[in-house]
Amino acid sequence: MKEKAGAKAEKKTATKTAAAKTAPVAAPEERDAAVEQKLVSLYALQSVDSAIDNIRILRGELPLEVQDLEDDIAGYKARIEKITGDMDEINRNIAERKSAITDIKAQIKKYEKQLREVKNSREYDALNKEIEYQTLENQLHEKRIREATAHLEKKKADLERIETACTEREKDLEVKKNELNEIVAETEKDEKALMKKSDEYKTHIEPRWLRLYERIRNNAHNGLAVVCLDRDACGGCFSKIPPQRTIDISMHKKIISCEYCGRFLVDESIKEKALDFIEKDKK
Repeated sequence: MKEKAGAKAEKKTATKTAAAKTAPVAAPEERDAAVEQKLVSLYALQSVDSAIDNIRILRGELPLEVQDLEDDIAGYKARIEKITGDMDEINRNIAERKSAITDIKAQIKKYEKQLREVKNSREYDALNKEIEYQTLENQLHEKRIREATAHLEKKKADLERIETACTEREKDLEVKKNELNEIVAETEKDEKALMKKSDEYKTHIEPRWLRLYERIRNNAHNGLAVVCLDRDACGGCFSKIPPQRTIDISMHKKIISCEYCGRFLVDESIKEKALDFIEKDKK
C-alpha cells in the first residue's frame, strides 16, 4: 500500500511539473509594457480632463453667480406669492367686517324703530342694551378694519420693495446669462470634443484604476489625479519622493502612488508618450 501511495504522489508531482513547464508565462518586458501602457492611458486621460477643467475655469464664477441669482429670484417670488396671499386674506377680512357693519347698522335702525313703539320700561331697557351692544360691535369692527388697513398698507410697501428687488435681480440674471452663453458658445465645441475623448480614454483603463483615478481627482483641489515627478518630488503635493521609489517609477514595473496625497506618479517619459499619443489621436 505504501509503495502504491508513493507512486501516486510521484505521478501527481510529475503532472504538476509538466503543466508548469507548458503554461504560458509573460516575459518581463511584456509585463512592463502593459504597466507602461496603463500609465500612458492614465496620464492621457488626466491631460484631457485637465483641458476640460481649463475651459470651465474660463467661465469663472459665472455659473455660480447665475445659480445664486436664480435662487434669489425664486426666493423673492415665493415671498411675493406669500405677501399677495396675505393681502388677499386681509382684504377678505375687511370686506367681511364691512358687511357685518352694514348688518349691524340695519339692526340698530330696527331696534331704534322698535324703541319708539315700546309700551313698558322693561322692553325699553332691553332694546337699549341691544342697541348699545350692537354699537360696541360696530366700533370693534371699525377698529379692526383700521388695523387691517394699516397692515395692508405695510404689506403693499413690502410687496413693492420685493418686486423692485426681484426685477433688479432678473435684469442682473439676464446680463449674467448672456455673458455665460457667449463664453459657452465659444468653448462648447471644444468642450464636447474633449469630453468625448475623455469617455473614449476611460474605456482603455481598468475599472478598478478608473474608480481610484476618479476618487483622487474629485478629492484634489486642482483635479489632478496623475502627476509627473518634479525634481524628485510629487507634482501634486510637492512632497519629496525617496530615491529608490523614484527609480521604481522610472522603471514602469508597477503603478505607484504618492504616499502623502495618493496621486498616481509618472516620470517624464510617460508624460511625453501620453502627449504624443494625444497628438496622434487628433490627426
